[in-house]
Parts: sequence; structure tokens; C-alpha cells
Amino acid sequence: MGGMIQETPRDSAFEMAASSIRFGVGVTREVGMDLADMGMKLVLVVTDPLLAQLPPVQAVIESLEASTVPYILYDRVRVEPTDESFQDAIAFARQRPFDAIVAVGGGSVIDTAKAVNLYTTYPPADFLDYVNPPIGKGMPVPGALKPLMAIPTTAGTGSETTGVSIFDLTRMHAKTGIASRRLKPTLGYLDPDNTRTLPPAVAASAGLDILSHAVESFTAAPFTSRPHPSRPALRPAYQGSNPISDIWALEAMRIVARYLVRAVDDPSDEEARAQMLLAASYAGLGFGSAGVHLPHGMSYAVSGNVRSFTPAGYPTAHPMVPHGMSVVLNAPAVFRFTAPSNPERHLTAAAALGAPATSARDGAGPVLADRITWFMERLKMPNGLRAIGYSVSDIPALVEGTLPQHRVTKLSPRPAGPDELASLFEDAMVAY
Repeated sequence: MGGMIQETPRDSAFEMAASSIRFGVGVTREVGMDLADMGMKLVLVVTDPLLAQLPPVQAVIESLEASTVPYILYDRVRVEPTDESFQDAIAFARQRPFDAIVAVGGGSVIDTAKAVNLYTTYPPADFLDYVNPPIGKGMPVPGALKPLMAIPTTAGTGSETTGVSIFDLTRMHAKTGIASRRLKPTLGYLDPDNTRTLPPAVAASAGLDILSHAVESFTAAPFTSRPHPSRPALRPAYQGSNPISDIWALEAMRIVARYLVRAVDDPSDEEARAQMLLAASYAGLGFGSAGVHLPHGMSYAVSGNVRSFTPAGYPTAHPMVPHGMSVVLNAPAVFRFTAPSNPERHLTAAAALGAPATSARDGAGPVLADRITWFMERLKMPNGLRAIGYSVSDIPALVEGTLPQHRVTKLSPRPAGPDELASLFEDAMVAY
């Protein structure tokens, strides 16, 4: 027996830590009563400059005023936030002793509010202390945070259900983030009224983010493939695919197949918009416990290295690749690569997304990739990374930006080192 390497035991448990969700037309107007019932003395409302002028924020302010809940408004959130934009929000929030936060907006706003909640409640010695390793120290959140009410205005990120906050680390040209169950919002208000003003291009990108969340969490390495943690608190938020996350992910895919194109084509389609809000949360509940993998890991480099691309339909002056777009551009290449690890799962995902059953004999990877490409083409996504300004000469930088994303890349059902990532980026240059 001498010299044998002792194998680390695999994990045999997973945890479903779900957020509270309230769904229905007009539920935004209940936030003031909820905060009054909780005895809140000063509420910080977090939003972005465009939304500050639109009905969702007006509804929140009217609700707070009707319930005589004092508030202060921070409306400088950056779409696709950076470490600098996070710090700006944190510095503003430190000026007044608020006791709850209401985040009104897309993932950028909700993620900013999560960071504000953490950094004002337990200020670290260094900004990167809580940030995921290997970029930061990944220190655990020391205790409970203040109540955070999340009111999404896009049907996409599912940020109202997750304990993850994502931002661009400017000096590294890469996205990273903070992950802890303690960051989860106290309550997510899913109000179909709030997505009525969503431009079609934003609805398309956000909807494709839902699609990729669901497929990634369903195809992620299983929770039993991870090492057993030495204590329960060290079990990661992203645990790998598991029987509960599978249910949420599959149902999210089925809703996307039925309603995404409808919601983008016709913003007045109330049923489709309501269903897509539900799909965003369903996918969030799925990936909030299972995690996402390579399409997201690669997307952080794609959005972090953007030079001049500005998307149609987004109110932005700075070059940016919308999150859902940066994810889905990598997805067909990734699922062609990961399908051999579990062909049956990849075919199940393709079927849930509406792929014709007759195509199964073509092989799991191409079937799933073709179905995702169908959505990309139908929703007028750019035709691959080349269409947003990248070329083969950028691949080393894209690989370098992906490698630190351990939290997600390690969940790939098929390991991908620098060589595999380089060929995936090459494959993603042209989509259809």
C-alpha cells in the first residue's frame, strides 16, 4: 500500500438556498408597506440614471411616500458595473445610516446594491478581500446583512434570486465578483409592469442570458464531482448540477422556448413578458445552486476586453457588450465541446428549448448548438465574436481573462485548460 495517493472523498450533499419571490402585476407598490411593517427608518433606493426617470422607480418612490418611509436615492449605477462604480455607490451609501435597500433595475443595479449592502455593513481592509479567488481573497461574509428588496426591470439575470454580485475589474479587463448566500436579496418583486419599457434589443440579450443560465446549470458538472468540504460553511454557493436545480433549469428552458421570441417581437404581449420574468427567476434558482460554467466564464473576458462595440438599443456612451450577448456568443462553441461528457443531458436541454426530435441523430453537441444559434439569428444577435470587433489575434487575451474565473470554469463537465479555451474562442468567432 506504500506510496498510494489518498483520494479526496467526493461530496455527497447539496443545499438549496432559495430567495423569497413575490410575483404579480403591481407588486412594486407593496414595497413601502413591507418596509413600514419591518420598522425601517431610512431606505436607500438604488437605480441607474435612465430608470430614475421611468415608471418603475416612480412607483417605488410613491409607495415609500404613501407609507411614510424616509428614503434617499442613488441613481448613478453604471450598466455593466466596474470596481470604480461600485466604490462610488459604497461611498455615497456610507454618508447616511440607512437600514434597508431597495434595488430597482437590471442585474447591474441589483448587483451594485448587494455590494453596497456588504461593504457598508462589514467594511473590509481592502476592496478585494471579499472578491472571488484567485483575483481576491474570497473572505467569507462575516454575518447577516441589511434587508435588500430587489425589483428587477429586465427579464434576464435572475439577480433577485442569487448571492452573486458581478463587476468589471478595470485594471484587469476582466469581470469578477463576490459570491455568498448572505448576499441574496430578502425579497424579489417580480412585477410584469416593470419590463414594459424594455427596448427589444435589451429584452433579447437578457432573454438569451436566461437561456444560457438554464443550459449551463443543467449541463454543469454534478455536485458529486466536487471534493467534500471540511465544514458545511465551505460548500460553495455554486455546487454543480443537482436534482433540484435541474427542475428549475428545465422549466426555464421550456418557458424561453415558448415566450422569448414573442416577448421581444411585441413588448405589449403581457403574457410573454410575465412568463419571461418568471423564467429569469426559475433559471436563477437553478444556477443559484448549481452554478454556470464556460459560456459565463468566457463572457467575462469578452465584455472586459471590448474596444469599440456599442450595442443597439442600450442607452450607453461607453463601449460595452451586454452581458447576455457576451454569454450567448460563446454558448454554441461550448456546448459542442461539452456534449461528449453527457450527450443525454445536452439532448434533453435541446428538446426543452424546442429542437425538433428528428435532429437527435446528428449528435448532441451540434443539435444543442444549432438550437441556440437559431435563437441568436432570430433575435438579431451579432454573428459571433468577429462581429463585435474581435479577431484571432485577441484569443490569448481572451484566454487570459477567462482562466481566473475558477468559480465557474471548474464547473465545466469537460475540463478546459488554455489550449481548449483558445480553440473554443476560435470556434466562437463566427456563429452562423
